[in-house]
Amino acid sequence: MTTSVSTQTVNGVGTSPRRPDGTVKVRGEFAYSSDLWHEDMVWGVTLRSPHPYARITGIDLTEALKVPGVYAVLTHEDVPGVNRYGLEHSDQPVLAVDVVRYQGEPVALVAADHPETARRAMKRIVVSYEELSPVTDSEAAVAGEGPSLHEGGNVVRHVKIRRGPQDLAADVVVSGVYEVGMQDQAFLGPESGLAVPDTEGGVDLYVATQWLHVDQQQIVAALGLPVEKVRLTLGGVGGAFGGREDLSMQVHACLLALHTGKPVKMVYNREESFYGHVHRHPAKMYYEHGATRDGRLVYVRTRLFLDGGAYASSTGAVVANAATLGVGPYTVDSVAVDCWGTYTNNPPCGAMRGFGAVQAAFGYESQMDKLAAACGLDPVEIRVRNAMSEGALMPTGQAVDSAAPVAELLDLVRAKPMPPERPFDLRHMPGGVSNTTHGEGVVRGVGYAVGIKNVCFSEGFDDYSTARVRLRLVGGEPAATVHTAACEVGQGLVTIMQQIVRTELGVEQVTVLPMDTSIGNGGSTSASRQTYVTGGAVQAASAAVRARLLSRFDQRVRVVGGKLVAADGQVVADLVDVLADDVYDETVEWRHRPTTGLDPETGQGTAHVQYAFAAHRAVVDVDVELGLVKVVALDCAQDVGKALNPQAVLGQIQGGSAQGLGLAVMEEIQTSGGKIRNPSFTDYLIPTVLDMPPMSIDVLERPDPHAPYGLRGVGEPPTISSTPAIVAAIRAATGLALTRVPVRPEHLTGT
Repeated sequence: MTTSVSTQTVNGVGTSPRRPDGTVKVRGEFAYSSDLWHEDMVWGVTLRSPHPYARITGIDLTEALKVPGVYAVLTHEDVPGVNRYGLEHSDQPVLAVDVVRYQGEPVALVAADHPETARRAMKRIVVSYEELSPVTDSEAAVAGEGPSLHEGGNVVRHVKIRRGPQDLAADVVVSGVYEVGMQDQAFLGPESGLAVPDTEGGVDLYVATQWLHVDQQQIVAALGLPVEKVRLTLGGVGGAFGGREDLSMQVHACLLALHTGKPVKMVYNREESFYGHVHRHPAKMYYEHGATRDGRLVYVRTRLFLDGGAYASSTGAVVANAATLGVGPYTVDSVAVDCWGTYTNNPPCGAMRGFGAVQAAFGYESQMDKLAAACGLDPVEIRVRNAMSEGALMPTGQAVDSAAPVAELLDLVRAKPMPPERPFDLRHMPGGVSNTTHGEGVVRGVGYAVGIKNVCFSEGFDDYSTARVRLRLVGGEPAATVHTAACEVGQGLVTIMQQIVRTELGVEQVTVLPMDTSIGNGGSTSASRQTYVTGGAVQAASAAVRARLLSRFDQRVRVVGGKLVAADGQVVADLVDVLADDVYDETVEWRHRPTTGLDPETGQGTAHVQYAFAAHRAVVDVDVELGLVKVVALDCAQDVGKALNPQAVLGQIQGGSAQGLGLAVMEEIQTSGGKIRNPSFTDYLIPTVLDMPPMSIDVLERPDPHAPYGLRGVGEPPTISSTPAIVAAIRAATGLALTRVPVRPEHLTGT
């Protein structure tokens, strides 16, 4: 007898199942990398430079080695391999040799039986410095002012884009100079890890990171070991946002473990974390927009300067993003863009959510508001008139060959009802319960912005992910496992992988194995790429398993709910019976469609895989007497292609918007002469639940035919458009130009 079954996949793609790590995280039972422990382990600490630029004239370890409980004190002389590492350029020493280029640069390492003992010994290391005059201005660095910090000068990369005639005149011309401060990723879990030496000269590292294999490549070079001798496993990650793409303690812990023969644990405190990872590039940007009298763009010209700090990190790629996305999601035939990334003696800068697009968006969206005013147009209307759509050309000449519903997103946020005027309540006033105002001097403003972001790696990078899917009976029930090296950093990749396997194989029980380097590269958890690329790899591996399984049948069948189902919906067989003692195991290396590099003279090329778009409307209340801002509403519309997990999508939009709010009104690493003035959460402020307003979110699903399930990367676009929308609202409330973020009270009061 045959029966029919529902074709709906339970907890598959398009649903919002509970995260497998959610319950233990809520209960405080999840093991983060800082919780790792090993019998007989010792503790490692790092001695860092107090100077942003200085020559090392001597290092004396004598007194440090005398401290009881100390197992090792290491300098650059103890690095057995290449004393250089880096994401794009190997320009950063594992431990400084003869010069330090930023405050906080690692100089020496200590391992001891207790963290306080290690710190006490560290303070007894005597380093003699000859201070040098630091380079701290990126624009001056491009001009060649000051000493060269690296061979070849202080320009890491210059991207030049030219498209269309360059001598056009316009009826209306607006220009401006805009600045973006240095933002920190501010993840709550500090840098941490545990290195465990083996008995054959190798080491296992358990670490919170974003890219296991690129860490491994840099570690083996520094240790002078073959790759099979250094094995990495992902520890629990307490947030990342780009700040864990670069090495922090990875090589240091492994060096100490191999030198002492003991497991070594390293955990940064909060201040050290501010020194120990890269930040968002601060930027200075010059824009000129020309338009017809009715607000149609004629040309955009811009020069952007990004301060990369002491070492390159991912500055080259950030520069490319800022340049190629520097005009925004608008159609314009004449473009001239120059973007530089520089070396300075400021803290190193690299990846952070939005990756170059955040800085550019503050510039071009500020310009669009200025242009709207000059043309006598509504700020949404001028954006809609110039909005790109599918088929539009980017400044690089690349056609946007999937949905680009920019005008629709703007219309959606414009149509949202305005938040009501609230009755007096300190909790809803600028300044909150500090009782700074009872409503006097409070003015409301509304602002809009839209942004564009590339998804996945670009410019011909071999961007791929590896996934292994295994299907068999476990306890008499069909069960699948999925194994990748793609890092779960809190974004929910573990859930997405389970959903994809359930959808493709029709089984409910799916286990995600620990992420490690025993399987092929999963790429970085950055560039909004993991759901796209690792999701594509898991889908392909699952499809390969399914194809082998179903090749035993003469007719076309599917796996649904543990049953083999024919095209007419009738059950052909039970998956339990078909599997029996067999194991189906497939590993797939999956790539998205290729990209190309940029022409060095014109910047033309098919640089990006996919584009994603988001729009925000911000409503703010500003106390114009005290310079305090309360964001009342921050509404968003975003195209996600396909919401694989609708609840997770909303969480990403809310989280990204929160980081954009932080950049708009409070978050900045303040430096003076290359030194960080506020390396703590006391003085570096991030939004709390009291700072975040309610959000009304519209999620559009306009499938990208080139992507798995039609999906579009979600994590970064809301960070891009939220900041300029909030600043536009503050401008509307105050009438001030506000050309720098974050907006500080003194910018609003003139004090």
